[in-house]
Amino acid sequence: MSWFDKVAALDALEDAPLDRALVDEFERARLRVVGRDIRFSTPTFKAYSSCDMEGCGKNSFPAFSVTAGACALDCDHCQAKILEPMIPATSPEMLERKVRAMIATQELQGFLLSGGSNRRNEIRYERFYPVIERLKRDHPRLKVAIHSALLDAPRARSMAAAGVDTAMMDVIGAQETIRDVYHLERPVADFEATLAALCGTTMEVVPHIVIGLHYGRILGEPAALDIVARHRVHSLVLVVIMPFYAKPGTFATPATGDVGRIFLEARERIPDRQVLLGCARPPGMHRRVTDAYAVMAGLDGIAFPADGALGVAHAIGRPAAQEHACCSMKTGRTIKLHPVRAMA
Repeated sequence: MSWFDKVAALDALEDAPLDRALVDEFERARLRVVGRDIRFSTPTFKAYSSCDMEGCGKNSFPAFSVTAGACALDCDHCQAKILEPMIPATSPEMLERKVRAMIATQELQGFLLSGGSNRRNEIRYERFYPVIERLKRDHPRLKVAIHSALLDAPRARSMAAAGVDTAMMDVIGAQETIRDVYHLERPVADFEATLAALCGTTMEVVPHIVIGLHYGRILGEPAALDIVARHRVHSLVLVVIMPFYAKPGTFATPATGDVGRIFLEARERIPDRQVLLGCARPPGMHRRVTDAYAVMAGLDGIAFPADGALGVAHAIGRPAAQEHACCSMKTGRTIKLHPVRAMA
């Protein structure tokens, strides 16, 4: 039975508008996919429910924003809404108090530190570094991830020296997108320079590429993959633009087939490192198809997987596990996910 027939037979995908030609292309590349483990990540950034997997019952890996809901850029695709579910931590004292309380009462395994950018797409974390140093000294197993925004080599080294384990940043490959969507007057080269600065430290570096960032069009994604492929990153996270964050009518939803082809290109360009599907992507049937394509394309992990993703993994022979952690980091409780056997 072909992959298309196996996937189309799953209850969660029986009415899905799957692209047979694309699925056949996935199957032709099966040798780099079948048997490759896939990790389904369910951190506590938001509520999660799936027929296939359980949510994380505790705040084992929360996200904190050092600016609460404020961001000076007000990018067209986000308008700071991505900060809303994060826990405000606008002073070092507030961050330390909240993290220590969660360690004591909620089995905290680690956390993501983020925030809104200034007009140069920078986030000044320096005053929080002493807190990270104390937390890491007192709790050596605590994992800390950070959204770096743009920075230079000295600031990257300071971030690493504070004890940050994982640094994340967006890589944009089109100057038009930086100008029009981000409202930012900085060149593509600054994004590559930031990636190079981060890769020059001991931190695990996990760049992100937003598929459809230019108002739903595929524009700078191939160039962004070129940038990532030139550097020794730990892994790459792909996300898909979510138009409901934007002003009505400004963004189209990228076609699932276009998204799936970016998955294939990323897997081909970066075969020896993990490629992951992150939290942000459109909901509903689009999400189910996107996640099915991610499994078939050979991506190594999916955050908050849609119904059907686990079934696709089992159908094509991919071992699966669930982790209550950010998809960019491997930490916290791991649960092996086995196929459900039919009753005799």
